[in-house]
Amino acid sequence: MPVLRPLHSGWTLRAPSPDAPVPAAVPAAVPGCVHTDLLAAGLIPDPYLDANELDLAWIGRTSWVYETTFDADETGDRVDLVAGGLDTVATVTLNGVELGRTANMHRGYRFDVREVLRPTGNRLEVRFDSAYDYAHAVRDALGERPNAYDEPFQYIRKMASNFGWDWGPTLVTAGIWQPIGLESWSVARLASVRPRVSVTDGTGRVDVHVTVERASDDPLTLTASVAGMTVQAGLAAGETETVVTVTVPDVRLWWPRGHGDAALHDLTVSLSSGDVWQRRIGFRTVELDTTADADGTAFTLVVNGTPVFVRGVNWIPDDAFVTRVDRDRYAARIGQAVDAGVNYLRVWGGGRYESDDFYDLADELGVLVGQDFLFACAAYPEEEPLGSEVAAEAREQVERLMPHPSLVMWVGNNENIWGWHDWDWQRALDGRTWGAGYYLDVLPGIVRAVDPTRPYWPGSPYSGTPGVHPNDPAHGTTHIWDVWNSHDYRHYATYRPRFLAEFGFQAPPAYATLRRAVSDDPLTPTSPGVLHHQKAGDGNGKLARGLTGHFPAPSSFDDWHWATQLNQARAISFGIVHFRSLRPLCMGTVLWQLNDNWPVTSWSAVDGDGRRKPLWFALRRVYGERLLTLQPRDGVPALIAVNDSATPWRAHVDVRRIGFTGDLHAKTTLAVDVPAGGAVTLPLPADLTTAGDAAAELIVADAGPDRAVWCFAEDVDLAYPAASTDVVVRPTADGAEVSVTARTFVRDLTLFADRLDPAATVDEQLVTLLPGESVTLRVTGGALPPADDPVWRGAPVLRSANDLIAR
Repeated sequence: MPVLRPLHSGWTLRAPSPDAPVPAAVPAAVPGCVHTDLLAAGLIPDPYLDANELDLAWIGRTSWVYETTFDADETGDRVDLVAGGLDTVATVTLNGVELGRTANMHRGYRFDVREVLRPTGNRLEVRFDSAYDYAHAVRDALGERPNAYDEPFQYIRKMASNFGWDWGPTLVTAGIWQPIGLESWSVARLASVRPRVSVTDGTGRVDVHVTVERASDDPLTLTASVAGMTVQAGLAAGETETVVTVTVPDVRLWWPRGHGDAALHDLTVSLSSGDVWQRRIGFRTVELDTTADADGTAFTLVVNGTPVFVRGVNWIPDDAFVTRVDRDRYAARIGQAVDAGVNYLRVWGGGRYESDDFYDLADELGVLVGQDFLFACAAYPEEEPLGSEVAAEAREQVERLMPHPSLVMWVGNNENIWGWHDWDWQRALDGRTWGAGYYLDVLPGIVRAVDPTRPYWPGSPYSGTPGVHPNDPAHGTTHIWDVWNSHDYRHYATYRPRFLAEFGFQAPPAYATLRRAVSDDPLTPTSPGVLHHQKAGDGNGKLARGLTGHFPAPSSFDDWHWATQLNQARAISFGIVHFRSLRPLCMGTVLWQLNDNWPVTSWSAVDGDGRRKPLWFALRRVYGERLLTLQPRDGVPALIAVNDSATPWRAHVDVRRIGFTGDLHAKTTLAVDVPAGGAVTLPLPADLTTAGDAAAELIVADAGPDRAVWCFAEDVDLAYPAASTDVVVRPTADGAEVSVTARTFVRDLTLFADRLDPAATVDEQLVTLLPGESVTLRVTGGALPPADDPVWRGAPVLRSANDLIAR
């Protein structure tokens, strides 16, 4: 039986260069990276605070050496040094013998060390040369190619966002970032187990493809067991590959959230030599419906024969230092996504192939995942030394992730095919390779050969065929970035996309997050630290222009912070309800982005400290399985009910036209009957859709807990009353209950709990109240002020849209 002994203790870190401002040896954590080791030793400031990032750029341009010593009493025909991941340009030496050199963060490595080991005093050294030096050398050898940023990330197989992005810091890491250890084994080991899972007429099937590595030619027996069914097969002397098929009648299927249970089954594969491989699998089918129709080309994810509307978010690494993201942090962040109604996570191509913890949690929660291959916003060379690395990396990652039922799609790249078409790359490339061979040949070939049970799509965005523009909304997947970059968010209404894979709108992080990261005094939208934590080109200018036509220019930092956060929530809500109202023409929206990797103004719903922005609460509302919305149809508002659930939705909807004073001007009651996976549109009577005073009236549609609101003008043109509320605060064992009763019309009432204490949270935001209506907000955590403290009852803690208009 193989025995794996971790080598995670006793490591030190040093910089061979005498110019590096560090001691001769620094204690090092493995897995880990240079930055976190130096930070733990107190040798560098926190790179996430103020502009410290800029003073630490030397770390990524320096060579580093990790060293440890150990004794070895391993027995077996073979002893291997197994490195799960080395970041990135590494030379591995044991007892003065060079074992190998690596240049790919996204691969694992195995070295036979049986003849090199000593009983005592083994010295293991891993030297990491500068990623910049390597990338520049490859660039110089293969020719410069365009990308979105002035960094050489496309010339090295390393996490691209290490080099900075328009939401992230430039912190170029190095280190032993995955487990490392000694594995001793005899006779044979399971080198590769590749379960291909399928379902036909209720019967599950697993074709277990196995490759063994041998230390002898002895005959072997392979056993595969799942869901109470067991099958054995023999491998003749010297044979190294076989396939074992296990069938499971009446199998319990794995379903995505909202469609059924995410049933998982233990698959155990064992070899008579003692090696055992075990994973959880799910029985389900997945396909992409890309049927051509009168509107273009569909892009619909179909799971177990059921079309699924994707309510998605884009996922980036949750920390610039990815080794700090443990299972608990994954659980918290994915849990926030699930609690917001999300059923799909797209793992973006500038980060990493996500961890087994990430995928295990997605499997358990019934969350669908689309994984990009790691290419983003650049022209990538296809020649050596990169071409063979890409192929090896892709094969390894497809094999690693194929047991996970949550993984339903591989995507070739992020925006590179679009970039080749529209970003003036062709002239700069002058015929040089740029990645097309990867996206259209190498990667789909590997997916077909290794795991044909999942669909592959060449890029995001991509229309489905080279003859149609890659970002044509009528075909395949689409990214919408003219909204945010140049257009008002109402421009979303001009789009009719089949599947929207990226769209977003910025806002600053929570106040407590920004205040922790930035020491500016005073804190202003343009103070140095705030601007350093805004990485997007002209980001604050776009925030300001995005307010135009919706809210007046803010006169204080607190109003700027509230107005831009509210505007982000409004923009995304506007887009999502429009796109969802188009079902089944549009079958997915994937918001950019769920999370941040440090404290920053960005497009996220959850900021770098894990705090939920108002956008998160808006997302929870518009990503509900059942959506009630008022949308313009033929120039007048109509009621649209969308049902993503697996059961019919029947309800009576009370629709009223009301003045801001609460006066009722018109009303009706409509019956809605929406089939599972359907949407219905109901016209409204003219007396409801015609305002007597467009500046002071609204339409309200209520169906139980579901409410839709339609205002006849933008906030800046509305005659909001000054918000008048009665606020009662009642302390509880874990915080407080805050009951707010509206005396006037109050739109988007929001309590910022982090303004009371950085550790405090609230359960609801963006609540619209008609005169006389009440809501109870629950605040938990932190040291809260007394119930009679005036801070509870006004800005900057208690806000509404009225605050920004009515004076």
